[in-house]
Amino acid sequence: MNRLRSAALAVVIAVGACGAAVAQAPGPPPADPGPPLSGYPRNALRPPTPAELKTATYVRDVIYGHRDGMALTYDVFKPVKNANGALVVNMVSAGWRSSWAPPEERQARYQALIDKGFTVVALYHSSAPRFQVPDAVADVRLGMRHIKLHAADYGADPARIGVWGASAGGHLALVAGMMADDGDPAAANPLERLGNRVAAVVAYFPPTDLAILLRGLPKAGPIAFDDKLMASVSPIHSVDASDPPTLILHGDADRGVPPAQSEAMHAALDSAGVENRLTMFPGADHDFYVKGDPARTDAYATQAMAAMVAWFESHVGKSSASARSED
Repeated sequence: MNRLRSAALAVVIAVGACGAAVAQAPGPPPADPGPPLSGYPRNALRPPTPAELKTATYVRDVIYGHRDGMALTYDVFKPVKNANGALVVNMVSAGWRSSWAPPEERQARYQALIDKGFTVVALYHSSAPRFQVPDAVADVRLGMRHIKLHAADYGADPARIGVWGASAGGHLALVAGMMADDGDPAAANPLERLGNRVAAVVAYFPPTDLAILLRGLPKAGPIAFDDKLMASVSPIHSVDASDPPTLILHGDADRGVPPAQSEAMHAALDSAGVENRLTMFPGADHDFYVKGDPARTDAYATQAMAAMVAWFESHVGKSSASARSED
C-alpha cells in the first residue's frame, strides 16, 4: 500500500507591468508536491496559529492500556468555547504505523472540528513495523472503551462519539464502528467488560476486506500475520443492522486501496439497512491525490474535510434532546 505523504497548493499570479494590465508569457506550472498526508487539505498540515492554540486545552498522554510493557495512549483536545458535548476520535494510523506528535503540532488537523465545538481525541495504537494489524485492531477497540468510559471527564456525552480515520486509520475507524460490542462480563480486564459502541463513522479510502486487498503481497511488517485472522480484522465481515451511520470518501483512481474496497462496504451497509453514503472523487488516487494538479488535490481534500465535519454535526453534534426540540 502507498504510504501517506504531505501536500501543498501552489498559486501562480500574473503580474502587471508599469501599472498596466499587460499580458505576459505564462510562467512555469505550479509545483506538484505529491500526495497530501492522509488526505488532509494544505491548510490543516501547517502549524497552528497562536490564536488557534488558544481555542483548545489538552489532556495529554492518557494511558488506556499496555502492550509488551509499553503504554498505549491518546491525547484529548477540548474546545475552550462553545463545546457541543460531542467527541470525535481520530485513528492516528498510516500503513498501521501510529506516529505520535505533540498536541501543539497536531491541532491544525483538528481545528475544523474544534471550531464547531467538538472534543477531539487523537488515538494511538501499537505501531508497525514491530506490531501487526491484529494488534492495532485490538488496541483501538480497547481504546474506545476507555474513551467512552471517560468521555464525561472530557466534557463529552459517551452516547455522542464519532470515529474518523484515513487509509489504515479509515480501516480502524470502520473497525471501531462495525466491530463494536457491549463488553464481555467475564473479561479479566475490567475495561473489556465495558461497551465501545459509537454513534457515527467517517472513513477516507479505507481497507475493508484485507483478504482481498493483501492477496499476493509479501508478508512483511504490519501485514505479516496469519491469513486465518484476515476475516477477524476486516470490518466488512462484521456489518450488521446495529452499525452506526457511516460516510466513506474515496478516489475512483486509487491504486493503493482500490475503490472496490469502499464499494463493497457500501453495498454491505446498504444490505444491512445501515445509513451510509459513499462519495467518489473523480480522477483521485490515494490520499485524494491528482497527479500534476495540486489545486484539484487540495480542493478534494478540503471537500472531504467539510463533508466529515458535516457528517459529525448531523449525527453526533446535537444531543437527542436538542434534536427533538427542533422537530
